[in-house]
Amino acid sequence: MTTKEIDLYVEVANALADTVRCVVRPWFRRGIAVESKGDESPVTVADRSAERVMRAILAERLPQHGVFGEEFGQANPEAPYQWLLDPIDGTRAFVTGRPSFGTLIALFHEGKPLLGLLDQPILEERWLGVNGRETVFTSSLGGRVGTRNVSLGEAELSCTSPEMLEVAPHDGWKTLKSRARRMTWGGDCYAYGLLALGQLDLIAECDMKPWDWGALVPIVQGAGGVMTRWDGSDLRFEGDGTVLAAATPALHAAACEALGFGA
Repeated sequence: MTTKEIDLYVEVANALADTVRCVVRPWFRRGIAVESKGDESPVTVADRSAERVMRAILAERLPQHGVFGEEFGQANPEAPYQWLLDPIDGTRAFVTGRPSFGTLIALFHEGKPLLGLLDQPILEERWLGVNGRETVFTSSLGGRVGTRNVSLGEAELSCTSPEMLEVAPHDGWKTLKSRARRMTWGGDCYAYGLLALGQLDLIAECDMKPWDWGALVPIVQGAGGVMTRWDGSDLRFEGDGTVLAAATPALHAAACEALGFGA
């Protein structure tokens, strides 16, 4: 894979995110109708419209690539390059007027994340991660890429919701919570962007799908962090749904131990 190819994929990812901003922003805080999907998670016309637009752009720019979106499933599943799309990660935040949702765009190659983009359309903040490169962050609100070097007892721990942990494979997260400095709730994908800026230090979640975490792996790694399953193994499509993001390898090891997976 050449630098020219990677730069093309970065260009396409940014074009997708730019377009989604135009689709999503007019619906924000407009009393949009909300439907429930089969798993009871919410979806709106903004989610579906944004994914349709991204799929159309990819079909035009990179027709040989596969696409796997949260709303409309998988196309060209045999392709070595797969784009994973989550137009609005954090629909509950979106429909309640909170700008903590985000657009997630990931490019996988041979089953592994190669590129990840997180965009917050309302605040106009964007994180871009590429394997082997430092994460790039753009915002008018400030912030610099780089995780903090803290102990577990000093760490700011985050999770999107307590309900998410009701389906955890075990109760190790309770030990992790007791050992961290503080636990905060909410944030969806935006929390991972904050970890990349050194505002948070740990995130432990479960029931996560590949489109939920795929874009975030290069972003967290490119900021100096580590992102795996709870047991410390690599995230993969057929995983158990657990995700652990940590600011440093040492903090990650301490968190794995607290979760019950220490050496």
